[in-house]
Amino acid sequence: MGSRIGWFALGGLLSAGLLASLYLLPPVRDRLEWRFDAAGGIVRGWLHPGDTLPTPIGYTTPRLTHTPAPTQTPAPTPLLTSTPTLTPTPLPSAVALAAPEWDKQDWNNCGPATLALGLRFYGWTGDQFDISDLLKPDRGDKNVNVEELVYYVRTRAGWLSAEFRVGGDLPLLRRLIAAGYPVIVEKGYTIAEAGGGWAGHYLLLTGYDDASQTFIVQDTNVGPNQRVAYQALDEGWRAFNRVYILIYPPDDQPAIEALLGLDADPDTNRERALEVARAEVENAPDDAYSWFNLGTNLLYFERYSEAAEAYDQALSIGLPWRFTRYQFGPYIAYFNTARYDDLVALADATLYRTYKAEESLLWRGWALYRLGDIFGAIEDFRSALEVNPNYLDAQYALEFVGSSP
Repeated sequence: MGSRIGWFALGGLLSAGLLASLYLLPPVRDRLEWRFDAAGGIVRGWLHPGDTLPTPIGYTTPRLTHTPAPTQTPAPTPLLTSTPTLTPTPLPSAVALAAPEWDKQDWNNCGPATLALGLRFYGWTGDQFDISDLLKPDRGDKNVNVEELVYYVRTRAGWLSAEFRVGGDLPLLRRLIAAGYPVIVEKGYTIAEAGGGWAGHYLLLTGYDDASQTFIVQDTNVGPNQRVAYQALDEGWRAFNRVYILIYPPDDQPAIEALLGLDADPDTNRERALEVARAEVENAPDDAYSWFNLGTNLLYFERYSEAAEAYDQALSIGLPWRFTRYQFGPYIAYFNTARYDDLVALADATLYRTYKAEESLLWRGWALYRLGDIFGAIEDFRSALEVNPNYLDAQYALEFVGSSP
């Protein structure tokens, strides 16, 4: 009997070793990695259920029905020295730009895949993996932010220019498309699969149709030339402060500035977006996304205490658990107001379900450093670099605390 048990144990070990060896083969790993990750996320959700991020520790103040007065930030000087008062040229009722060659996104790769489509519109010949190899070498990294996408264009496709702005609106999107410029937006949506919940996604807008009130979008998950209703796009877009990315030839800079108007200047753009967020909060004080956008626009002007208060409101109302996978403003506001315990609790909640989130690891590390846990901080900084070896902020953090990767 003992020998049989030994043979069974040996057979089990050999089988496990064979499976492990097979998993290391790229074709096998590509097919199974995302399934294992998804299964792990489902199990973690079962163990600690919850659809929203935690309310800040000790937060008991009733939700405010007013917003901070704009007394600390002087009105910025617009980039354009004069704004012509011309009668706007009526836009065509429908526009369809040439759609670039479409690719299905790899796992967690909608940012690089969508950027690849935007670059192909101008003749770029690369693919999504050229971009993800730099911005997210680990397929399990679930986010690439707009700053990283713009950075890629500027450093790897320098014959093109790229800018991002916030606080966009539907008429601006139509105006840009009508002028011949496709637009990348980031928006929220609900995953169709059971238990999927809210998530973020990039789209490339290449056309619109006023008759049907729809945009033509290149969706790297669903397919090319999809139709999205104006209002549905704006509702999802609002969760990301209505951010948009423009790619264009450098010679077109004057045309882009004319199309953007006052928003061509980044400071003016943020001031205008701040006013929009403030108005939306006043109109709907129980809307978490509007409070979050208010915090993000205040953060731009380093109004950290006011930003932290706005983020408190958003979190107390309830934000989807994936939210700080994509947007990191609360970490920065809490760090700069010495609310390190709140920062750690928020990062812990994010990392529990999204453990390959280098930004959450970075900011938790900084909070631990301030709390005196140097070894914990170094561990987090190193973990951030394991997820993304190209993450300059984590490299700087390790150098700052006198450690090595």
